[in-house]
Amino acid sequence: MKRSLFFVSIIAAVMLASCSKQLPQPDQITVNPSPLAVVGNKVNAEITGTFPQKKFAKKGILVVTPVLKYNGQEAVGEPVTYVGEKVKDNGTVVSYKNGGKYSQSASFDYVPEMAQSELYLRFSAKVGKKEIEIPDLKIADGVVATAKLAEAKDNKMVLGADKFQRIIQEVQEADIRFLIQQSNLRQSELKSQEMKDLKAAIVDADKAEKKAINKLEVSGYASPDGGMALNEKLAKSRQANAQSYLKNDLRRNKVKAEIESNITAEDWAGFQEAMENSNIQDKELVLRVLSMYSDPEEREAQIKNLSNVYKSIAEEILPALRRSRLILTTDLIGKSDEEIKDLMKNDPSKLNVEEMLYAATLTSDKAEKRAIYEQVAKQFGDWRAYNNLGMMQFEEGNVAEARRLFAKALTIAPDNADLNYNAAMAAMADGDLKKAEQHLGKAAGSKGDMKGAMGTLYTMKGDYKAAKAAYGNDATNNAAVQQILDEDYAAARQTLANVAQPNATTAYLQAIVGARTNDRQAVYRAMRDAVNRDASLKAKAQKDIEFAKFAEDSEFQAIIK
Repeated sequence: MKRSLFFVSIIAAVMLASCSKQLPQPDQITVNPSPLAVVGNKVNAEITGTFPQKKFAKKGILVVTPVLKYNGQEAVGEPVTYVGEKVKDNGTVVSYKNGGKYSQSASFDYVPEMAQSELYLRFSAKVGKKEIEIPDLKIADGVVATAKLAEAKDNKMVLGADKFQRIIQEVQEADIRFLIQQSNLRQSELKSQEMKDLKAAIVDADKAEKKAINKLEVSGYASPDGGMALNEKLAKSRQANAQSYLKNDLRRNKVKAEIESNITAEDWAGFQEAMENSNIQDKELVLRVLSMYSDPEEREAQIKNLSNVYKSIAEEILPALRRSRLILTTDLIGKSDEEIKDLMKNDPSKLNVEEMLYAATLTSDKAEKRAIYEQVAKQFGDWRAYNNLGMMQFEEGNVAEARRLFAKALTIAPDNADLNYNAAMAAMADGDLKKAEQHLGKAAGSKGDMKGAMGTLYTMKGDYKAAKAAYGNDATNNAAVQQILDEDYAAARQTLANVAQPNATTAYLQAIVGARTNDRQAVYRAMRDAVNRDASLKAKAQKDIEFAKFAEDSEFQAIIK
């Protein structure tokens, strides 16, 4: 809204019976802004005026106090004192001959009842010892409180989600090693503990009720020494022999499973990994060769040239690369939804924390959901339980309890970004902007809308320029509030049209845009939508100075009555 000037002319001066001089009020008073507006949590005004020439008594004292009157109450600002030329008391001296300028700042802590209010100047005056009575003078109306429509609840909080997985995969491996340039299976390899464990795991995955074989793989490898043709032949033979052995074992144990096959003729990846993990002297030279040359034959030749190192490679690295690798991927099948719901009701001790948090997603009943989170908190002390309980309290308007629960969660996970984001929203809703800013400082990386959160914080602080930069292209109610305060009504209209889930506040803001742009039909249409969504907005609109010009409008009044 454009700032307007409020002019008052003083028609009659206060005449003194004992003196030919006058002690007037200041004339042509200007209030900026007018009407008054809340910025941050303050209602501020700059008041200026003029003391006319040859009017201010040389022995006069005038104390001017701004007073905001609202709902039968008063907020009293800081007084200023003006004195005549012959007065020795402290104050700004006003020349009798030339008059002078009057200026004063007023600042009041905002309360919602100030939506319908009036700013007055209160005078305490005397000349010499004689006190003069001057009535309070109204100079402005207030308060435009549109900035207060930017609310923390417009920024959705982040749920402490479960990590429940119905199917979890486990991978188990075993290697069958071969002698150089050979592919025959040796009994010593087939009877290794690694092979025994793998075969037992295959049978268990096939027979167990909550397990299933997802995949079986057999891969054949050759070490990267020797010619490519030989190595490829060895890798294929090693893979085939290992796969044949595994098929026979599956048949013997009556396990039905497909086997996938792969070969790697020259295992350079395995060679590099083994080198990196080794203690071989000058291994960095070998690794440098691998990075410099990509051709397999060139690599092999360069490594063999490192005669002092190659002997260690041949003894410590290459034998482990002559192998077949058997890989079992097992699906561990978790509890069904019905099983989880039943255990949650009858024996929650048999559920782990992820299953229990998942159980809360299986119900829309708030009381049941709350009971589950309380059980998680009791049984596991997990921060997500306190976080999610805090979210529920916040959504129900219990901000103080939400803050307590978030604080409890922060004792468990003080650096969690999502938790700090939620705590910041609750602090903002409680008017604790300093604490909100501290939490947002730890919320980097949160899944919450950080741009929206910072924009809301700046709007609440009254820093509209920073708010505009923070919101960017966010299409939210709060972003639209900032645009209205910035008098960018076209942008506000577009933002409100793009709000993903419009609510009563969205419509109310659309009505404000209509009022500020003198679009009566837009005001009627949006206000009908707003009060249909939330009937309490009728009372708000009746007191909102944004709609002052509609006070005598019968169609508008019919909507909000």
